[in-house]
Amino acid sequence: MRVQRGLKGPWPGALDCAAAIAMLYTCIYPGRHIMVPTRLDHCVIHVSEWQRSNAFYTQVLGAELVTRPAGGFAYRFGDNQLNVHGPGVQPAEVARLPVQPGNSDLCFEWDGPIADAIAHLAAQGVPVERGPMTRNGAKGPGTSVYFRDPDGSLMEFMSYRLQTA
Repeated sequence: MRVQRGLKGPWPGALDCAAAIAMLYTCIYPGRHIMVPTRLDHCVIHVSEWQRSNAFYTQVLGAELVTRPAGGFAYRFGDNQLNVHGPGVQPAEVARLPVQPGNSDLCFEWDGPIADAIAHLAAQGVPVERGPMTRNGAKGPGTSVYFRDPDGSLMEFMSYRLQTA
């Protein structure tokens, strides 16, 4: 009996349903990747001091402050969340090289003109480090400004709104 390598199914040489759909998709749409039903749920940042970080992420970035059952906090932005490692928190699982205070780089979409983001940062006493400048994000080209969180992590507001003169 001949078995084809790399194919799965209830009998040798048979394709399972997912493999058949994938093969059909690549024939119909050559060069395109198959869409996997995922989206970002959360990622992790690390802070060195709770009070100032909680104030920054809620007041400057508009996060909802979530108290975690095991201690510490998370910062929620609609359907997305930043889980936060910090003083007194012993996470169950961490990356091979755990995130440290000041070594994150995060971009937040600003839903308005970038000039409003700059004014908001100024009102919060947060200096703009660079920008405004054109950058590319998840939705294509936009206008960004860069600033830092209290630990030095790089933050970015990006607006996809067209700039008018």
